[in-house]
Amino acid sequence: MPNRLAASTSPYLQQHADNPVDWWEWGEEAFAEARRRDVPVLLSVGYAACHWCHVMAHESFEDEQVAAVVNDGYVAIKVDREERPDVDAVYMAATTAMTGQGGWPMTCLLTPAGEPFWAGTYLPRDVFVRLLVAAGRSWREDRRRVEQGGAEVVAALRGMGDGAARGAALTEDDLAAAAVALAGDYDHQWGGFGGAPKFPPSMVLAFLQRHHGRTGDAHALAMVRGTCEAMARSGLYDQVGGGFARYAVDRRWVVPHFEKMLYDNALLLGVYADLARLDETSRPWAERVVRETVEWLLREMWTEQAAFTSSLDADTQGVEGLTYVWTPEQLRQVLGEEDGARAAELLAVTEVGTFEHGASTLQLRQDPDDPAWWRGVRERLDLHRSLRPQPTRDDKVVTAWNGLLISALAHAGWVLDEPEWVDLAARCARFLLDVHVVDGRLRRSSRDGTVGTALGVAEDYGDLADGLLALHRATGEETWLSEAGLLLDRAVDLFGEPDGTFRATGSDAERLVLTPRSEGDNAEPGGASSLALALVRHGAQAAHAGHLDAAGVALEGMASLARQAPRFAGWALTAAEELAAGPVVVRLSPRGATGPGQEAEGDLEESARHTSPGTLVVDGDPGTPDVGGVRAAVVCRGTVCDLPVTRGADLPQQVLGSVGDRP
Repeated sequence: MPNRLAASTSPYLQQHADNPVDWWEWGEEAFAEARRRDVPVLLSVGYAACHWCHVMAHESFEDEQVAAVVNDGYVAIKVDREERPDVDAVYMAATTAMTGQGGWPMTCLLTPAGEPFWAGTYLPRDVFVRLLVAAGRSWREDRRRVEQGGAEVVAALRGMGDGAARGAALTEDDLAAAAVALAGDYDHQWGGFGGAPKFPPSMVLAFLQRHHGRTGDAHALAMVRGTCEAMARSGLYDQVGGGFARYAVDRRWVVPHFEKMLYDNALLLGVYADLARLDETSRPWAERVVRETVEWLLREMWTEQAAFTSSLDADTQGVEGLTYVWTPEQLRQVLGEEDGARAAELLAVTEVGTFEHGASTLQLRQDPDDPAWWRGVRERLDLHRSLRPQPTRDDKVVTAWNGLLISALAHAGWVLDEPEWVDLAARCARFLLDVHVVDGRLRRSSRDGTVGTALGVAEDYGDLADGLLALHRATGEETWLSEAGLLLDRAVDLFGEPDGTFRATGSDAERLVLTPRSEGDNAEPGGASSLALALVRHGAQAAHAGHLDAAGVALEGMASLARQAPRFAGWALTAAEELAAGPVVVRLSPRGATGPGQEAEGDLEESARHTSPGTLVVDGDPGTPDVGGVRAAVVCRGTVCDLPVTRGADLPQQVLGSVGDRP
């Protein structure tokens, strides 16, 4: 018989609806039940695409004997971390503090007051049962010590939060030092930063692109080019279907963790689009990645509601990577002997295999010598793969992640002159504004057009506002600028602290045992950095000095982290780079010349499309007049603007980026 999770809007929770565990959703009712029964709480946090979450579910939560131990001694609460990032952040802080590491599934034991007294991640079945039995005995026999331990954990974490240092404003020297520090972590052989496992460093790459555009730092561009090409040619990138997996388990990017997340692909889409406009040598493969990724997003992640779903699972029928990996024999069966052998050599598919059980991930370490042949092979492999079992899809629509995708899709559509992409981004934005805003308050997610109850957090406001600002730049439509400004004004009220920094949750949010912090970036932009970047861009595009000032103050709250650990502050550094550049806005007057001025218009548009990534181009700004019937551009730095120009060659070098880097 289904448990309480059957009515949830979360696909992850619904995966557990038929467990024998008597699950509750997060809420006061569950904690009231724990107090009534006088038992501790078992908190399990995960997400739908998580491989080890599935493993623990199959081993433990679907097991009748384990469920009996849980139901007898605990109130069990299941949380989708993507719906409740606030709950996840609080207990992940406890988990990392108590164990030195984090991850999902996250397993915590709490007092009925919500204070954690044990925390960990994945546990094998027998270890999990022993933990439950021992902790239950301690709860019955030594309650005071257990409760005291939970209270001490919370007090210690609060103390860490109180000690967070505010730094002085990031200077141009700090930005240069961050680039140097990143170079020290850079993997010169395989790209990326650090060792295995290796995650796509999207936000750091965005910073380095802007740093190169502003300063001409050739090494910054080399790190971007090297990392992007390594990822694009590796097993991390789906060479057949397009799109990037979550991360690679090895330093060479050969074997991915196969889940595909919307936020990763949105962030990478923006990076590759900017690389295509910034670097002539990278453009062919960077543009290919952009186009293939957009095709994948529209084919597999687009919903009937005109928005984008959250993820594709790492597993297919309980087997990780089943949909994606190949053996030489499988290639021969699909392509024939000659083409199969040729494809195996091109894609590094070996008899030994690069993955498990003799199978290989697909890598494209060099471009094929016959592009037409490769297109045909790719189409045949894609068709055959579509007949295989497919990974499940988490079809909830998360506000922040759709905001990131709106921004990337609108920007890529403008860069590559694909107006249909811009239109799709606009449709998604309208859905979010129509459905995810309830009584003036942004909600976190929806499913099948039904909005959830969880309130939007800081990153939802920042990322959606940034998406609307990208639409304003791509279209010149003032409504997107206005909507972004309203969101940001509301966000400053909801998330602002007296010192000008931002907390992760709103002033109207549920009070948890700790207030979630929002200082750095992790797999996606943090709440504070997403708001800071949106404030920079809105301040520049709307000539709103107050928002530019607010962005600067917010960045001071992240300055210490940016100096000490730039790999975890890429979005804040991106915002600081754009602020340091001016910010610079190029305002193009609306299209319209049909006579002799057409050639000049084309030159101006082409130059605008290849400006430095840190330059914000508003295409079709109604406030910018033509000059003598010819389309014009006005360059503004902060709130100060130059005289209009009509030729691309007259755009300042600061706008165009470093000499020799434009296509």
